[in-house]
Amino acid sequence: MPFLTFHDAQSEEMSNSSSISHFLLLALAETRQLQLLHFCLLLGISLAALLGNGLIISARACGHHLHTPMFFFLLNLALSDLGSICTTVPKAMHNSLWDTSTISYTGCAVQHFYIMFFISAELSLLTIMCYDRYVSICKPLHYGTLLGSRACAHMAAAAWASAFLNALLHTANTFSLPLCHGNALGQFFCEIPQILKLSCSKSYLMELGLIAVSACLSFGCFVFIVFSYVQIFRAMLRIPSEQGRHKAFSTCLPHLAVVSLFISTGLFAYLKQSLETDDWMLSETLNC
Repeated sequence: MPFLTFHDAQSEEMSNSSSISHFLLLALAETRQLQLLHFCLLLGISLAALLGNGLIISARACGHHLHTPMFFFLLNLALSDLGSICTTVPKAMHNSLWDTSTISYTGCAVQHFYIMFFISAELSLLTIMCYDRYVSICKPLHYGTLLGSRACAHMAAAAWASAFLNALLHTANTFSLPLCHGNALGQFFCEIPQILKLSCSKSYLMELGLIAVSACLSFGCFVFIVFSYVQIFRAMLRIPSEQGRHKAFSTCLPHLAVVSLFISTGLFAYLKQSLETDDWMLSETLNC
């Protein structure tokens, strides 16, 4: 048996990585009937999302009375939501309709980047919108000063810029890893944990570190949202009229619903991925 040096082994790993031209995504269904059913469901969901977010964008653009900080951030949130849907759903619809499961290496990297970009932007915008509600209810006299047009533009720009940087770091680091464990992903779109499972290099530890940093920042946003709503509810209780309390609560209810849905689905996906990643790391350690 020929002896392989570390340099030869590393070269072999890199050649295995460079030989991957596409990935195999997880099929949503095995039978043709279920594939067509999934296509129709995804089509209906995407059309509903396009219609709802399109109406928000059109209303904000045409209604001059809606040119307020809350609707400005809502416009940005609608754009991020549209971006998230257009990143993952069309490819899943295409695979279900044409009974395929492939995605190119470049297409997977692009999809991964935009998923990270729009999800990070959505979390940042939800946090900023929470601050908007906090200032509106707890410090109404300072609302025009703290949330002027320039301040809103700066906060929105910071949200998009930080999301771009986060997505760029994760994508560049993830797709620079050598892959030698096949090309099958256990998900219907490209995501970090599934790609890390294909890595044959200890470099994946750097990506896990980036994930931990992103998780800490996300947890910080969650703590800020919870703390802000505690202050908001305390301020609501001090409003003397019932009509005033109802009006204040009605302005927060849509944001609360969106935040609850975003955080609950995010926690479910994160915990599931964490368990899968822990099992994979344990098996890698035992194999070593």
